[in-house]
Amino acid sequence: MRLIVIMAMTVDGKIGVSDDHFPDWTGRADKLLFKKITMKAGVLIMGYNTFQIIGKPLPGRKNIVMTRNLTRRSHWDNLVFSSKSPKEILDDLKKDNYKEVILAGGAKVNTLFAKAGLINDIIVTYVPKIFGKGLSLFSEPLSMDLKLKEFKSLDDGTIYAHYQVLSLDM
Repeated sequence: MRLIVIMAMTVDGKIGVSDDHFPDWTGRADKLLFKKITMKAGVLIMGYNTFQIIGKPLPGRKNIVMTRNLTRRSHWDNLVFSSKSPKEILDDLKKDNYKEVILAGGAKVNTLFAKAGLINDIIVTYVPKIFGKGLSLFSEPLSMDLKLKEFKSLDDGTIYAHYQVLSLDM
């Protein structure tokens, strides 16, 4: 099973200005690509802050929201709140025959999966914006060696880059 991080990022490397920054700054091409990739995988994982920003589970996909609050309950069939470790979540998804899992952030959740050595690929859409400050792809320093698998320009000036993770140094 492959775990793929998908993030929109500004040209200056920011995924948002703050933890509660709504992703309305990404363009149509980014949103369509995100939907296509996540629908194909059928499942995505995100942190509670990211879920709060979106406000509801994304339709047509299993949504797993990582949380430390064990009292949270879902009112939707396609939403699961989980306090399990990254590895335990992936083990459960493997048992359910998922072949790809999408990690949709935020920075803290991305870091948890990176530190566990579970990320296989990173897909970044570089949006033609600059924030000057904000959140990075990961919330803590780490070093990854990547190999570019695919690169293309999307129709609104957004650049799509798909990287394979070769190694991680903590």
